[in-house]
Amino acid sequence: MAASGQDDTRIRELQAAVSADRIQADIEKLVSFGTRHTLSETHSETRGIGAARRWIKDEFDQISAACGGCLEVFYVSDFVEGETRIPDRTEVVSVVAVQRGQLDPDRVVMMSGDIDSRVSDPMNSQSDSPGANDNASGMAGVLEAARVLSQEKFAGTIAYAALAGEEQGLFGGKIVAQHAIDNGWRVKAVLNNDMIGNIEGVDGVIENSTARVFSEGTRATETPEEARIRRFTGGEVDSPSRNLARYIDRQAEKYVPNLDVIMIYRLDRFSRGGHHRPFNEAGMPGVRIMETHENYNRQHQDLRTENGIQYGDVLEGVNFDYARKLTSLNVATLAELAAAPPIPANVEISGAVSPSTTLTWTKPEGRAARNLAGYKVHWRRTDAPQWSYSIDVGNVDEYTLENIVIDNYFFGVSAIAKDGAQTPVVFPGAAGSFGD
Repeated sequence: MAASGQDDTRIRELQAAVSADRIQADIEKLVSFGTRHTLSETHSETRGIGAARRWIKDEFDQISAACGGCLEVFYVSDFVEGETRIPDRTEVVSVVAVQRGQLDPDRVVMMSGDIDSRVSDPMNSQSDSPGANDNASGMAGVLEAARVLSQEKFAGTIAYAALAGEEQGLFGGKIVAQHAIDNGWRVKAVLNNDMIGNIEGVDGVIENSTARVFSEGTRATETPEEARIRRFTGGEVDSPSRNLARYIDRQAEKYVPNLDVIMIYRLDRFSRGGHHRPFNEAGMPGVRIMETHENYNRQHQDLRTENGIQYGDVLEGVNFDYARKLTSLNVATLAELAAAPPIPANVEISGAVSPSTTLTWTKPEGRAARNLAGYKVHWRRTDAPQWSYSIDVGNVDEYTLENIVIDNYFFGVSAIAKDGAQTPVVFPGAAGSFGD
């Protein structure tokens, strides 16, 4: 079996190719539309969300042309009405670009950012709302990731999503998640980037060497019976989203200089929401990647100065090199996820009242398994944040850890490709399942 990490050079080159200058140019262009409010102008070529989404689609089309038509670029939309923030019938339109995998095209990992912006009044669609950091930074990161990753080919599919309607109720994410279901996408990871450019916090801290990754602890789709089983076997901190967050943390350590990921054991910021949530609610693993130090004076604010304090989400509040750094983290993560073999399915565990622990899983077959080299079994103490121990076990579907007592550890399985690319760790049972 190939040693995990054999593909390090390629991933390092990809993350290093991310450009702060290109990200800056994209953020400046998005800001130039004046407002990108979901209810704003759609017919103008220079102002409003309609002009912004057409420009984003054109950028994806140009990226596709540069890679010989490697991206499928299209709108995903539906009408929304009767909602608190969308009372009248409105078409919520997102833009998606899909880079099909060579071996397993229905297995999808996604990077998303938001198109829309807002000011203090969430219903004000007329005032200037630059949305430079929230969330032109995340949207620019998605475009830049597409530019870099489209120059390579991968086993699995990468989707790049520009989601609309986030500020009005996460509607773009709901619509795109349903599109994924309707089209048979097996979505294994959603990396939602929402505010990746601010380094000056409202708490007075200025710092550019950390990032936060938020993830749910238990699956939103867990059934009462699955919850009952989890109570006795564990898994409260081992949902697929949580193990995706651990994977991202490892990618930062391996590939992104001077960046430490802080894993936040919470779906999102306290009592707040983001566009990974609709995917979680549809049963898809997803996390929020964002800056560590938020500046609330620059979020959801009318442009103004009061008592010497400047309010508003303007370009001056964005650090483009920091946005580059967080984008490169996405690139490193997406590249390895897409290059890896299928994520282990049907992982089960046994070993009660026994000196040893046995894990089993289902091996994939056919074209999707062509790059599979084998598997690795992982374990950690129950209070450890990361997987501490592991062993390569070969191309098998069962392994017993002799004299490792099941009561004292948590366990999982990852798959490894012939070039060394590795999947996230899968915790046994429904609690940790990434799906079939």
